[in-house]
Amino acid sequence: MKLKANILSLSVTLLTLFGCSSNNCPLDNYVACNYHFYDYEGKAVTLLDTLTVKTLLPGYKTVYVYNKLGYTPVTLNHRDSSYIDNGFVEKIETVRRDTVLINKLTKASSFQVPMSYFNAEDTLVLSYKSIILSDTIKVAHQSYPHVELPECGTYRFHNLRSINCTNRYIDRIEISNSKVNYEGKENVKIFFNPTEE
Repeated sequence: MKLKANILSLSVTLLTLFGCSSNNCPLDNYVACNYHFYDYEGKAVTLLDTLTVKTLLPGYKTVYVYNKLGYTPVTLNHRDSSYIDNGFVEKIETVRRDTVLINKLTKASSFQVPMSYFNAEDTLVLSYKSIILSDTIKVAHQSYPHVELPECGTYRFHNLRSINCTNRYIDRIEISNSKVNYEGKENVKIFFNPTEE
């Protein structure tokens, strides 16, 4: 009887281990759009400038800005009466719902950012340390579900339809691979204007 119980226990353990195996699921399954940097002639480059990338989300939000002479202004998403109690002046502002995706990236030859599941167009703003003006990139895309295997779960892949940008530091931009998935291939080429060193 004890032998049968041990065999049954071993069988259940083996079925659990091998029946729910995820060996066929991709380990690196982060879906992101991959942007690579080139000079205006098409040679791959490392950007020496410091780069911050944020996305503009639809809609607006209310923020509370607290100012006091001699202090750096403080911006919060909620009201904090302790600042008023300490002599700060409160100002209520309506701003866009922006999200910083990459903060102060330096000496990079590429970056990768996630894409919106539900919006047909993403707007990225690239800010540089060396110049005051920023560049805006607009990417039109289609998002769709992808299932590798049922046990792996569902991913959202994207198909790039079009892309355009402003031309402050960027010379031009083009789609090199329209399929955005977790394979990590280059999707977009950013060609930068020559800089004066």
